[in-house]
Amino acid sequence: MPSADPGARVGTVSPADVERWFTDLDLEPIDRAERDGIASWDLALDGRRRFDLRVTVILDPSLGVICWAHFAPPITDMFRKSYRKLLRWNDEFPFAKFSVGDDERPLLAVELPAEALEALEALEARAARDVLEATEAAGQLPRGADALGTALARILGIADRLLDDTKDWLWLGGRMPDQSGRTRRNETLLDRFAPLLPDLFATNPDPAAAADQDADPDREGAPDPAAAADQDGAPADPRPAADPTPDPGPNP
Repeated sequence: MPSADPGARVGTVSPADVERWFTDLDLEPIDRAERDGIASWDLALDGRRRFDLRVTVILDPSLGVICWAHFAPPITDMFRKSYRKLLRWNDEFPFAKFSVGDDERPLLAVELPAEALEALEALEARAARDVLEATEAAGQLPRGADALGTALARILGIADRLLDDTKDWLWLGGRMPDQSGRTRRNETLLDRFAPLLPDLFATNPDPAAAADQDADPDREGAPDPAAAADQDGAPADPRPAADPTPDPGPNP
């Protein structure tokens, strides 16, 4: 497949625009291609938890930009449980779409419609040079790069959130390898866009830390063992209960 021609325009957005967005996002595609007027770029991206997620960015003249993640190897089970998961996730995660490819591979896609991208590019084209320079000086990304970065971060956030649910698809026996010593390829992307997607990148509590906190008797709000003993399992008072009936005294 021939390489994508950066100068060829697809609608208002061209492959050169997408190449510029990658540069703005500090991302380097591992492969580029073009066929029948459709340009594509392959990326290898890392989330906070999941690494080596392959994402293909496709510039399609009829749709716009599609970010297409190869979410897992082909599903090999003969049950419908995996497909029910994909349907449920389509309801749980807005602005993203799960599907299954012809080879039974689960796919995750986020689309940036052509009309929206063309409007963003038109806004930038009309902006004065001094305004653009001020925007760059303030550390803000061009609008197209911002939209692409948000889409890619959304895919990574969903992959992170569903890592525990998909580990049986990714590794034999669901045994997740230790990746604590790895360095992420795209830390800049995550640092910039993860705060914009707090529902996806919210930090999960560490179970060990939570257990230590619950076991700490000095922490604020910890239950008083003595009070708990009084309420549950306290020994019964050996003294007989007082008779509430008053003594009428001797008969006259």
